This record gives sequence, C-alpha cells and structure tokens, in this order.
Amino acid sequence: MKKIGVIGGGVSGMCAAVQVAEFFYNDAQVILLSEEMSPNTTGDGSAGLWQPYLCGLDDNVLKWSQDTHQFFHDLWRNGLANETGICLQPMIRVDSSDRKFEIPPWTHIPFGCTRLSEDQLKLLSEEHKKKYTGGIHFISFTCEPTKLLPYLFKRFLSAGGRFQKRKVTSFDELIPDDYDLLVNCTGLGAQKLANDPEVYPVRGQVTRVETPWLFNTYLDDADDGNYIIVNSETTVLGGTHQEHDYNTSVSQEDDEFIQKGCESIVPSLKDAKVVKKWVGLRPARYQVRLERDFLVTGNGRKIPIVHNYGHGGSGVCLSWGCGKAVLKLVQDSFNQTKL
Repeated sequence: MKKIGVIGGGVSGMCAAVQVAEFFYNDAQVILLSEEMSPNTTGDGSAGLWQPYLCGLDDNVLKWSQDTHQFFHDLWRNGLANETGICLQPMIRVDSSDRKFEIPPWTHIPFGCTRLSEDQLKLLSEEHKKKYTGGIHFISFTCEPTKLLPYLFKRFLSAGGRFQKRKVTSFDELIPDDYDLLVNCTGLGAQKLANDPEVYPVRGQVTRVETPWLFNTYLDDADDGNYIIVNSETTVLGGTHQEHDYNTSVSQEDDEFIQKGCESIVPSLKDAKVVKKWVGLRPARYQVRLERDFLVTGNGRKIPIVHNYGHGGSGVCLSWGCGKAVLKLVQDSFNQTKL
C-alpha cells in the first residue's frame, strides 16, 4: 500500500488531505503531519470570505476559486451550512481610491454580480462620507475555518486518514519513514521547509464583534479601505495588509483605524460587543506555487513532492480547488510511476 504524507493542517492542507484520502481510500495510507491544528491555525482567525485576494488573478486562480465556490454551494445545498460555517449573503465591493474601477475577472463565478450605478455610488458615498469611484454587488459565501476545519478533519479520518502532531523542519527527516509521495501545504513555513525566499507574510489585524442586526458584507478596495464581513455568529471588522511584517501583536493604531473606519460605514458598530482582536500572517507569494518537485535521497530514490502554498489572503477561497489540483498531480505521479 502506498504511503502519502500531507504536511500542514491549515485549510489548504486539510482540503488536499481529504481529497487524496478519499480517492486513495483502498490504495494508500494518507498521513497528515502538522504542529498545529484548528483552532490554532492562521485560517482560524480569518473571516473565510470567498473572494480572490492578494494572490494574483491568472487562469489557474480563477479555476481554483470556481471549484471552491462550487464546493461551498454543494455543502450549503446539502444542509451542511451550520456545521461548516457557510453563509450565503449579499456583498458590496466598492473602491474609494482615485484609480479607475475595473470589474474583476472573477465576477462570473458568484451569483448575480452587477455593477453599481452612479446613483447607487452617490448614495453610498453620501452615507459613508467617502467618494466611491466604482463598485459591484453580488451574492456569495463566507466559510469560517473554525467550523470548516473540524468538519474536514472528521471527513479525513472517516476516509482512513491518520494524524501525527509533528513539526516538520526538513523533508530529509521524512526519508526514513518511507513515504511514496509528500504534499507540502505549510504556508509561511515553506520559507524554510521548501527553501523559498519568495514567500513572505502579509500581516492582517481584525476585530470580531457580535452584530446580530447585520446581514451583508461590505468591502472597500482602497489601500486604506475597511471591510465588514458577516459570519454565522460574529462579524469580522478589518483590516490591514502590511507586507513583510512579522508582528503578531495587536496594534492600538491599527485597532483605532479598524474601529473608526468601520463605524463610519455602519455607525451602529460602536455598540457592538467585541469578541476578539486578532492578528494573522497571510502566506503570500508573487504566484501560488502548485506544482510537483522531487526529493532525491542518498541512494538516488526520487520522492515526488507536490507543493501547494503561497495563497496570500485567499487561503479559504482557493482551498478546495487547489486541493483538487493537488489530487490530480498525485494521481499523475503514481500513473507515471506505473508507466
């Protein structure tokens, strides 16, 4: 029986591990290796918004995004929304910068995406005391990792997967374990594990509040724009995207920017109960790395490694689609070995 190791227990690793374990249920032992699991992953603090963000927008990203959107839709339709933290809701995305607003290339994926009219932009500008240069309205999903990850882990175990709480600092240390293939989903950890200097952090600070009166998500594309993302039980107020910043402590300056900016959009937020203030480091890269490499052992044996990291702020948005692409590379690797 084949032996496959998936390194990393975040949303990217879990989505890959589930699909590989389910496909190879009778043919391979899939082992998930991770130092941390939910609720202690980077994704656990995110709002789980479906929207490609800080990851580039090539054809692959659009395909992975669409596959993930379909996955969320299937879970929602099949009555799993509550268990997996999925919300289907209206979203408004505007831009208060001076640049010309461009319709994103992914707008065919969510439901009913339309450009905001000049009258709508004028009303929003007056209400929020900002000058919006463009915007769109659409209906899509948020999927909270704090609920999605336990669901995926349960599904992984049901498919015969095994878990090892382990920090992997080098691929070489796994050679004695006789893996036939490895999948690297270590996010920011790929800096060292994959010796990839092109991976860097984008610091994100958010505040979670209780707002049972809010039912739609609001996003401002400007560099200094705020966002208000509704989840099933709380709402995420943000946020920051500070490149190459490793500080994981809550900043008072950022906290004031988030609170004042979001209250200017929805004044009732000043009365919202604060649940948590949180900082996470998004694992960014000029391009998502999803490809196959090889680990060459001392005796010349070549172990395939499928890399899947560098998703920026789109870890949740790309998660299932990238996992699907990982599975295809794993299948191809074993098929080529047979040939």
